[in-house]
Amino acid sequence: MTDYFIGVDGGGTGCRAVVANARGEVLGHGTAGSANIVTDTKTALANVMKAIDVALKAAGLDASCHGRCHAVLGLAGGNVEGAGAPIEAGLPFAHGDVEFDGLIALQGALGDQDGAVAILGTGTSYIVRQNGHVHSVGGWGFPLSDLGSGARLGQSLLQECLLVHDNIRPGSPLTRETLAEFGNRPDNLVDFAWTAKPGDFGKYAPRIFQYADQGDPVAVRLLQQSAAHVSETLDHLIRQGVDRISLLGGMAPLYVKWLPEHQQRLLVAPLADALTGALQLAIKRYAQSPRATANEQKP
Repeated sequence: MTDYFIGVDGGGTGCRAVVANARGEVLGHGTAGSANIVTDTKTALANVMKAIDVALKAAGLDASCHGRCHAVLGLAGGNVEGAGAPIEAGLPFAHGDVEFDGLIALQGALGDQDGAVAILGTGTSYIVRQNGHVHSVGGWGFPLSDLGSGARLGQSLLQECLLVHDNIRPGSPLTRETLAEFGNRPDNLVDFAWTAKPGDFGKYAPRIFQYADQGDPVAVRLLQQSAAHVSETLDHLIRQGVDRISLLGGMAPLYVKWLPEHQQRLLVAPLADALTGALQLAIKRYAQSPRATANEQKP
């Protein structure tokens, strides 16, 4: 009987899964909703399993093969101690490891090379490999961390809208459009913010980049402030000896021109994506185990 290897990449806005054999031949893909294990553990587990089962179905498989699957899940919040334990306990596989999503991003982007990845999406995090040692910087989640993230950037726009409404700061086309979306009523903004998750705030980030490209003064100022957070962390990594950096995540290509030239010179294109990195780790860890190897040799 053949063993199967699963990689999962899960964050605040969505979850992706891939299933392959021990040779790394991809058999199927699947997607589902948010999988931030700190924000909502129950929903994260449900979406992880949904994405995996969709991938298995695409591969012509079903739940009967769960016991022959070996999975590595790179999930937002996986760096918080103990946060991954409930997910691992709920997985029906032979092996199921929850890792920080930055680790799978590093593996996918740089392979086994030294360097760093900066994940710039709904959240932000940085993960570094130096002389075989891997450590992360930031990535502690929306309430206290994630500076420069899409969630923080979107939140800053809504904060700005309240300042504009109160005539504390001048508005712009960006704030006028955003206020109009909420009926020009500050109480609607406040009601939204009380229940909004990071992904809800993050949906406003692309709008800020769009307006900044048009010279909107509020958008430019918000982006300068946000990019300064990213740049500050990158300079910290550079001082530690990092000389190769990959920018990953939905906002990565948008942020490049907002970074100083000395940082842009160190940027390298990723070799592969985080999902591929998760799959690579699953195969590295478990394809050479006696059981998996023996099973893979069977017809």
